[in-house]
Amino acid sequence: MTKPFASAALALAVVAGGVWYLTKPAPSVEDPLLGAAFAEDGDYDASLVTEMVQGNPDSPVEVVEYASFTCPHCATFHAQVYPRFKADYIDTGLIRFVYREAYFDRPGLWASMVARCGGEMRYFGITKLLFERQSDWIGGNDAQTIIAGLRNIGKIAGLSDADLDACMTDGDTAAALVGWYETNLEALDVDRFGTPSFVIAGEYHSNMSYSEMSELIDAALVEAGIDPEAPPAQEQTDDTGTDEAPAADLADDTPATDGN
Repeated sequence: MTKPFASAALALAVVAGGVWYLTKPAPSVEDPLLGAAFAEDGDYDASLVTEMVQGNPDSPVEVVEYASFTCPHCATFHAQVYPRFKADYIDTGLIRFVYREAYFDRPGLWASMVARCGGEMRYFGITKLLFERQSDWIGGNDAQTIIAGLRNIGKIAGLSDADLDACMTDGDTAAALVGWYETNLEALDVDRFGTPSFVIAGEYHSNMSYSEMSELIDAALVEAGIDPEAPPAQEQTDDTGTDEAPAADLADDTPATDGN
């Protein structure tokens, strides 16, 4: 999914649309009540946004992924490339991996708020579910259906209705996430931004195959004096816990898809 470089006004408009929808009279319990707490001039509370990280926090080689939960190419990447990438580079402690959301539409922001509702320990597990079942929750033509699908994902991951209500009515966090996204775009300084995309050792790259990604990462590791074939002896740290959602909660749900 490719979009022109977003301006602050455009980024805020994405959220403003969601706020307008959610502040209509007598919203139903399925409405994502994002609230109306948006600061002026693009200011936001950065402390409300947690950087989601996997791998070795001390590795000199960092890989940053930018993805949108509504992007089918991102779902395909996470189905076909990410598992091997994770096994070879994250689980071995060779790299520090950072996952950053991009917001092209309201459903993408809502999905992000559901993923973050589980905290750092559940974030990657919920992310996995959102991509695996993307065609299920995003298949509705109306906001109510999409919200219901997202809430179902949250419940599969073990979140309660109270948890979801609190997270999806948090206007301050919604504003912070959009402001954070805009700040990330400005820092990238690229003419056109698409997802999935990656910053590997400081260089921006568009979507790629495992072999292309591996070649770039291996070169960065060698440059840093690390043998890609000999992972660090020290046990890798993953502050976000497992990427797996609770197995018991998945047992009787809809089979996963690759988002295509």
